[in-house]
Amino acid sequence: MKRIISILMAFSLPVVSLACDICGCGAGNNYIGILPDFYKHIVGVRYRYNQVMSHLGVGEATTPLTTQERYNIAEAWGGWNLNDHVRVMAVLPYSFNEKTNQGSTTTKNGIGDISLSGFYQLLNSRNTISGEKNTNLLVQSLWVGGGVKLATGKYNPADRSMNAQSANLFQLGTGSYDFNVNAMYDLRVQDAGINLNGNYKINTANRFDYQYGNKASLNAQAYYKFRTKSKVMIAPNAGVQYENSKTDRDENIIVTTSGGDLLMGTIGMETAFGKFAVGANFQTPLSQNLASGIVKAEDRVMVHFAVAL
Repeated sequence: MKRIISILMAFSLPVVSLACDICGCGAGNNYIGILPDFYKHIVGVRYRYNQVMSHLGVGEATTPLTTQERYNIAEAWGGWNLNDHVRVMAVLPYSFNEKTNQGSTTTKNGIGDISLSGFYQLLNSRNTISGEKNTNLLVQSLWVGGGVKLATGKYNPADRSMNAQSANLFQLGTGSYDFNVNAMYDLRVQDAGINLNGNYKINTANRFDYQYGNKASLNAQAYYKFRTKSKVMIAPNAGVQYENSKTDRDENIIVTTSGGDLLMGTIGMETAFGKFAVGANFQTPLSQNLASGIVKAEDRVMVHFAVAL
C-alpha cells in the first residue's frame, strides 16, 4: 500500500497531453509526470480530455475562423524495474481529435506518438525527525532520466494552414523523433508531501521540414495521504504547472503563431486499494499567452486506472 500511493501521485500532476507543444492540445506526447514507485511491473490506462479555442482575433475576439478544438486521448502505459535504481516506462496513445467551425465538424482519429523513457534514482532516503510530542518519518527521493518520442502518429502537412491566424495544432503526431530530459523530486513528512517535476523536450524537424518549438514544463504539487480502516488510501492533491514553448519553424522560417506561456492550477483525488489505483485530475488555466494570442487553452480533465503486478 505504501508503494501503490506513489503510483497515484504520478497521475495527479498536470499533464502535457497528446497535444500541440504550445498549449497541450495537438501533436507530441511527452507526458511522464512523477515517476511512480511501483512494484516490479505496473500497467495502466488513462483517458484525457483537452480543448482549445484557435483562430481568435485581437483581444481573444471570436471571428468567422474561430474554431473549437477537442482532444480525447486514450493511453495504455507500462513500467518495469530493471533493478533497484533503474526503471523504464512506455506510453501508447490513441487520439480522437475534433474541431468545429461555424457548425461544421472535422474529426481525426488514430495512434499518436509512442514515448519510451528511462530513469535512474540518485537519492532514496528515509529518516526520522524527533519533535516535542512525536517522531515523524522524513522520506526523500530524486530521479533523473530521459527518453525519446517516436514518430508513430500521423503528421499531415496539408493540415498546416498558412492562414495568418492559424496554429499547427490539429495533428495526431509531430512526424519527428523528439527527446526529453527529466528530474523528479519527492519530499514527504509522514503523510504530507510535495512533488517537484521538471521536463525539457527537444524537438527535431520532421521530413516535411516542420519543427515544433522546444518545450519546458515545471510543476509542483502538494498532497496528503489518508488511510482508512479498510486499508484504502485516499490522497487529495493540488498544485500548479507552468509551460513554456519556443516558436515553431517551417522550413527554417519562424512561425509567429506558435510558442508561448501557460500557467495552470490543478486539483485531484487519488485512491489506492491493494494493488489497484484509481484517480482523477482537473486542470484550469490561470494565465496564458499562446501563439501571439490567437490560441486559448481551456480546462483539462484526466481519469486513470492502474494495477501493480
